[in-house]
Amino acid sequence: MKMNTHEINHNASLSACRHPGLDPGSRHLLTMRLDPRFRGNDELSGHSSVAWRLAVSAAITILLLVLTTYTASWAAVGCDLNDPDRDVARLFPESTGYKTVYTSILQKGGEPLLARVEARLGDKFHGLYETIDVPYTIYEIFAGKKKIGYIHGVNQKGQFGGIQVFVVLDLEGRIRGFYIQKMTSQYAGKLRDAKFGKQFIGLTLKDFELYDVPKGKASGSVDAIKNPAPGAEDDFKAALRATKKNLILMDEFVYSTQPATSRKNAP
Repeated sequence: MKMNTHEINHNASLSACRHPGLDPGSRHLLTMRLDPRFRGNDELSGHSSVAWRLAVSAAITILLLVLTTYTASWAAVGCDLNDPDRDVARLFPESTGYKTVYTSILQKGGEPLLARVEARLGDKFHGLYETIDVPYTIYEIFAGKKKIGYIHGVNQKGQFGGIQVFVVLDLEGRIRGFYIQKMTSQYAGKLRDAKFGKQFIGLTLKDFELYDVPKGKASGSVDAIKNPAPGAEDDFKAALRATKKNLILMDEFVYSTQPATSRKNAP
């Protein structure tokens, strides 16, 4: 339920400002400005001064709590695996361990990087899931001491709520697994089904560069990905947008920073 901050602060201030020396049944309230009628009465003036200070303190405290709650509710939202130990073992069966790396567009390049990502995506970032300071969690996967790939997820606005889309990548940026961790939709079961995810295996950023996000039009290998539920067209397109965004971010955060020779020789 959306709270009316002004109404809450106003009512809280009034209730906190009831004069302690007055009959509670009278329901008289003090205002922030002392009533001149009480200035000649030392007892009442003293009570008024104390009540006034308490009222101001209470009002400020309540205001800060409301603003803190409001700000926190609109903070940048990251995307983590629900159970990393279990999920990494399931998505990378040959793995023996993983390392978690946290980053953001703000940290990696700020506004210039955000502009570049948006240009590559062909769409503007917007909303709670795509602020410049959104934290991204990259899982570096190991077999022994050897790095063998990555898992990375992004949040995406769907038709009825947020969608969490993870891609499992090899060292060259090729998709070897696709996983929708969360989706609010009556068609979530079909879009989260392994049969749908298998259509993404083997694709790369180069394939998704041909996907036109604003128009929702694909060509090449991405065009071959079939929507399992015609009624879920909006969420289907959202999943494709999220995958393209995911691959672009991984290219900016990881792959483009690696020497070309190490990527070429990756297993």
